[in-house]
Amino acid sequence: MSLRPLGKRMEEPARCRNRGFRARLAFLLTGMLASMAVLWGCSGLVSGKPAITPPPPQAYSISGAVTPIAGGSGAIVALSGAASASTIADSSGRYSFSGLANGTYAITPSHAGYTFSPGTQAATVNGANISGINFSATVQNGSTYSISGTISPTTGGNGAMVTLSGAASGNTIADSLGNYTFAALANGTYTVTPTKTGYTFSPVNGSATVNGANVTSVNFTASPQVAHTVGLSWIASTSAVAGYNVYRSTVSGQSYTRMNGSFVGGLSYLDSSVQNGLTYYYVTTAVDSSGIESVYSNEVSAKIP
Repeated sequence: MSLRPLGKRMEEPARCRNRGFRARLAFLLTGMLASMAVLWGCSGLVSGKPAITPPPPQAYSISGAVTPIAGGSGAIVALSGAASASTIADSSGRYSFSGLANGTYAITPSHAGYTFSPGTQAATVNGANISGINFSATVQNGSTYSISGTISPTTGGNGAMVTLSGAASGNTIADSLGNYTFAALANGTYTVTPTKTGYTFSPVNGSATVNGANVTSVNFTASPQVAHTVGLSWIASTSAVAGYNVYRSTVSGQSYTRMNGSFVGGLSYLDSSVQNGLTYYYVTTAVDSSGIESVYSNEVSAKIP
């Protein structure tokens, strides 16, 4: 019996082991490549182009005016057709509808005591705003009415200016007894406001609604206006100063206006230019001989009756 060298016997298992290792390595590499292929496919999905969002549709407007102002101011303007809405014409009779898509619309005004020409107008929006859809208002049956009243006592009423606003506007002067009248008014809502230098009025203004009849007794009481002043004083600066400045505003913490022409040498100031019914806010500053001004002092306020 012949014997094989020991080394020869050892080689064979080693080669088998090496083949087994290569097989396992090939299997592992195949698995890794397959995983990479899956990852690559996922990455390709994530990095795709985002969806494109279409721009929002454009919107347009329809606008116009109702004249004259007496019939246009406060008129109700209705929109129908491709969309429905209503609005109230402003004090000049102007109106506007916004945010409208393309389409055909009808515009119809209405106001108590008035008829309109034309009664309704069509407007087609097609990629642009539409303006100039105008109407003319006419008083029904030609009827007009009046608003009247008295301002007392006569010392305050005599010669007072009375202003009318709302469905129509105008001014008149109260007579020697404080009486006033606004005539030839159409139906609508009005505001009456009296003014006279040296007087305040209660109420400040009066509301009157004309609806097929005259409106009387829109009365006011006049009171002599009392002159008011505001006295200010402050503590002297601990530094040497050339003088002080006084500032005033009707808004707290801002928009101050200097009141004094030259520096205030003392520690007080009298403001005699205040108006009744307002609140004022004051601050002071100190100025040295070089013209350098300090920051504002603390703020104080004064409410004028």
